[in-house]
Amino acid sequence: MTIETIQKICYQLPGVTEDIKLGEHLCFNVGGKTFLFTYPDGTPPSASFKVPDEDFEEIIAKDGLEPQPYIARYKWVLARNISSLTDKEWEFYIKQSHQLIAGKLPTKVKKSLGL
Repeated sequence: MTIETIQKICYQLPGVTEDIKLGEHLCFNVGGKTFLFTYPDGTPPSASFKVPDEDFEEIIAKDGLEPQPYIARYKWVLARNISSLTDKEWEFYIKQSHQLIAGKLPTKVKKSLGL
């Protein structure tokens, strides 16, 4: 898995933009809200994504995944090494995170993004 592959998965979703936050984190957003944080310059590269509240404990129990420091209370998961998940798993978690964040956007914003 590479950051470029993650980027391709993100851009298959509607309304996606990217920017740099906290000086070095490549973030993917929908409606101005971040659904995926990546740290491409890390060794190894890492990424964080949001999961449903009811699935959080089960997901962080998987090898290579853990609660994201500072925002775990909002059910964000950290993959310290992006290679710890398969391409198929990344596609699932990225889409899920996008849906969770997009689902909380105001109706007007959703419509403008075609959601």
